[in-house]
Amino acid sequence: MDSLLFTIAAFIVALGVLITVHEFGHFWVARRLGVKVLRFSVGFGRPLWKRVGRTDGTEYVVAAIPLGGYVKMLDEREGSVPDAELSRAFNRQSVAVRSAIVAAGPVFNYLFAILAFWLVYVAGDSGARPWVGEVVPETPAAQAGFEPDDEILSVEGERTPTWESVVYALLSASMSESHPVSVRVRDSGGAERLRRLSAQAVAGIAEDGDPDVIGKLGLSLKRPDGPAIVGRLVSGETAERSGLKVGDRILEAGGIPVNSWEQWVDWVRLHPNQTLPVQIEREDRPMTLELAIGEIERYGQRIGRIGADRKPLDTVPPEFFAQLRLGPVDAVGAAVRKCWDTSLLTLRLLGKILVGKASVKNLGGPLSIAEVAGKSASYGLIDFLKFLGFVSVSLGLLNLLPIPVLDGGHLLFFLVEAVKGSPLSEQAQLQAQRVGMVMLLALMVLAFYVDLSRLLG
Repeated sequence: MDSLLFTIAAFIVALGVLITVHEFGHFWVARRLGVKVLRFSVGFGRPLWKRVGRTDGTEYVVAAIPLGGYVKMLDEREGSVPDAELSRAFNRQSVAVRSAIVAAGPVFNYLFAILAFWLVYVAGDSGARPWVGEVVPETPAAQAGFEPDDEILSVEGERTPTWESVVYALLSASMSESHPVSVRVRDSGGAERLRRLSAQAVAGIAEDGDPDVIGKLGLSLKRPDGPAIVGRLVSGETAERSGLKVGDRILEAGGIPVNSWEQWVDWVRLHPNQTLPVQIEREDRPMTLELAIGEIERYGQRIGRIGADRKPLDTVPPEFFAQLRLGPVDAVGAAVRKCWDTSLLTLRLLGKILVGKASVKNLGGPLSIAEVAGKSASYGLIDFLKFLGFVSVSLGLLNLLPIPVLDGGHLLFFLVEAVKGSPLSEQAQLQAQRVGMVMLLALMVLAFYVDLSRLLG
């Protein structure tokens, strides 16, 4: 229950910050360009808090449903406007002024993302060292010549100081199928080598929405070995259904002594779709369970899976960690590049989804965002800032799509108006808004469906 409340709180904080930033962009630019703002609202529905500004008369509101917000401006289309204030009405402004006000929301999301990433780089972004553990035979990684203990230095010329940056760089490379992907590594002897992953293999890592990007290529992260103690169970999977519990220590599997978690994982993978005896220790008492092992397809073959993860080690040797820290000036360029790369990756992925080359499972709805918000917040401020940066870029980019009802749709109307010399008819705009609303609702339903499918396994 505490974990759920923490996740909900982190989600609300994240939404509140990002929505406030977006709406503040509209508000700030409107005020600077002489347009009167009647209401600045974070959230929809019944007001939980409300205050009227003494000098500007703007109504500031925090509402009950934290799934959006809005800035209401003086506008003749929404009510009568006194003659004395006609010059401050939004609809009376030039196309350039209206476009600047509408574009300000997404622009402020990008500025916030740059700030968030800048803070991360200046404070120091730490993560797992990109050190290769297992290389599965007859997989794309094995065919490219990867070996255990390779340290990945760069992907397509992009530095990869952490395992997370390797995943991100490979996802970016997966959007193109034009050439093999160059990966520079330092082998166990200290020599730098160039490995080339096939374009087809890398292009396929986003097709089915499987988050194990590296695993699909036949690679795994090298981790310090430890005792085979269960630290987490996936709800509804075979480990939980067979009676395994968090804290159980695996002693024997199928009559074979188990001395480490890696040995346990290897044994499970070798026995898909089998039910075998497993001896465990629970609260200092030995006992035997009949463990049903499921299966998944990986590396073109069926391997065993039970839905369990190891107990985190109390201490991890420092050589398994890496950190990227930049000076204040260099961090600005890195933050801008991060926003640019994230935008390109998102657009390319959306394009692949639309043409059927990538799975809709790559989409994430409110439930997924809430889950990641809770996890990132639990890891610390730096991880939460990275999460806010990525979501802020996504929010800014989504709002710039030329879909009526979104900021990008309004900008499209203004572009048409600038070209033809007059605005679209109210009827045409109304029809377009209806189409845009249907598109947005369809996207929301799809995102919720993907979220629920993921949660229900």
